[in-house]
Parts: sequence; C-alpha cells; structure tokens
Amino acid sequence: MKLKEQLYYLCKSYVNDRLETIEDILSSNQKALQSETKSSAGDKHETGRAMLQLEMEKAGQQLVGVSQMNTILAKIDFLNTSKKAHLGSVIHTDIANYFLAISAGKLTVRGADFFAISLSSPIGKLLLGKEEKEGFVFNGKSFRITKIE
Repeated sequence: MKLKEQLYYLCKSYVNDRLETIEDILSSNQKALQSETKSSAGDKHETGRAMLQLEMEKAGQQLVGVSQMNTILAKIDFLNTSKKAHLGSVIHTDIANYFLAISAGKLTVRGADFFAISLSSPIGKLLLGKEEKEGFVFNGKSFRITKIE
C-alpha cells in the first residue's frame, strides 16, 4: 500500500473512532435524560437536565465536525500526483513531514512521523500551493520542502 493510502486510512480510522465516541456520549446522555425523574428538589432536576442538554448539543456540534472531516477525506484523489501541495499531498520537509487532509495529529507510518493537518490550519495554509525545494517560515522556524507525493 502506498504511503498516501496508509496515511489516508489512519485518518479515516481517527474519524471513525471520534464518531464512535460521540455516538456513545449521545446514547448515554439520551438514556440519562429519559431516566431522569422529577424529584422533590425541582431545581436540582432542572439543572441536571440542562447540563445533559448542553452535553448533547456539544456532542451534536462534534458530530458535524466529524461529518465535515469525512467529506474532506472523500475528496482525496490517490492518483493526483501534482508537484504542488494540495489536498491529499504528502509533504516532506527538512524538519517535519505533513499529510494535507484533516487535523488528526501525529501519525506514524513505516517508522516515520507525519502530521495530518487541515488546509485551514495555519501551516496548512502556508503549505498549500508550495512546490518541492520551496521554503517557508512557520513559528519562527525555516522549513524547506524536500519532496511532495
């Protein structure tokens, strides 16, 4: 399997894990809301319900984020081998390696570390459209792109 595909599947796994966690939270909160019974301490009951509602809204927003990540991953074309950095590019620099896809953190493939970053992240914006041998400065450090896959 090619490097880009391995990184893609690690990102896909990251998204699926997040989705599972969010669904678990929604499910347990839904059960908690249904099992809440009106107690004599009405305010305490209402506060508990309000907290559960807030947790469910937060999980709902995270669900939207996961859905957007899946949409972005679906747009990655494994056959596109442009020498300009684009969505799905694997970018090797003299300091670190990047996979332009979604923000999934550090991924290790074949003993090498790659940072899965989104196009909208500060470094993603810097990398987009760059070519091999080009340099850029991020957080006060100078980087040079050695290879784009």
